[in-house]
Amino acid sequence: MPRTYRKAIISFVIVTATIVSFALFFSHHPEVGRELRHTPPARLAILVALYAVFTASIGLILNATVRLCNVTIPRRESMLITMYSAIINFFGPLQSGPAFRAAYLKKKYDVSLKLYGLATLGYYIAYGLINGIFLLAGWSLWVLALIPLGLLSARFILPLLPIKSLQKLNLKAWSYLCIATALQVGLVSVIFYLELHGISHSISIRQAIIYSGAANLALFVSLTPGAIGFRESFLFFSQRLHHIPSDIIVSANILDRTAYISMLLIITVYLFASHTRSRLLAITKK
Repeated sequence: MPRTYRKAIISFVIVTATIVSFALFFSHHPEVGRELRHTPPARLAILVALYAVFTASIGLILNATVRLCNVTIPRRESMLITMYSAIINFFGPLQSGPAFRAAYLKKKYDVSLKLYGLATLGYYIAYGLINGIFLLAGWSLWVLALIPLGLLSARFILPLLPIKSLQKLNLKAWSYLCIATALQVGLVSVIFYLELHGISHSISIRQAIIYSGAANLALFVSLTPGAIGFRESFLFFSQRLHHIPSDIIVSANILDRTAYISMLLIITVYLFASHTRSRLLAITKK
């Protein structure tokens, strides 16, 4: 089969799968569509913009992760990979986004899957550490000072682990990874605070920080798009820490998914309208 036809078929399959995924999501979660219709445009625009910046922070994390593997990639390319993986990660099971990125890096840059897996594990350690400390903010906001101490300690503990492949990681990029991860988690906390505060002005910054830590930790067990069900469970189980009522949790999560889905729709339209996929294929073949 000619290469041009293969490209056309692959593009058609991707477009169709994406459209079907969005249609199925909205059919199974009509509350998101209702929230989209009733959310004030200005509030939704702010949340969508913040989620766009959040997606950019994922691109920074990708750059940091490949630097750990002693590889550098252009920023534009990393953002294209990030946008595609954001869509894949939302609709795919578990963490499909990292799997897509690993496959791409293996094909384009011959990055060892084992090495990339270890670098990704480093990201999860930083991510889990920051959000775990967020859960402790109920005692005092001063516990947040433990974040840089914990990340710095991890930098020196990692080389001591009995894993030979760790010696191949460029741990000079650890600081970059930690800053990018802290930016990601910080942005999510701001987004959650705006959503919660918009529903109830009584919600404090401390409550939002604890709420954010619990919500983000759902990433490690998510089996559904956007961790639907799993995130809510984490938030309900941690109510003794953040003291946010169940009805506000439900409303805030519907608003959050509405904003994130809107951002994904915008990304999808942009990718298809600008024929980004063809450009990404061209980059891969060089």
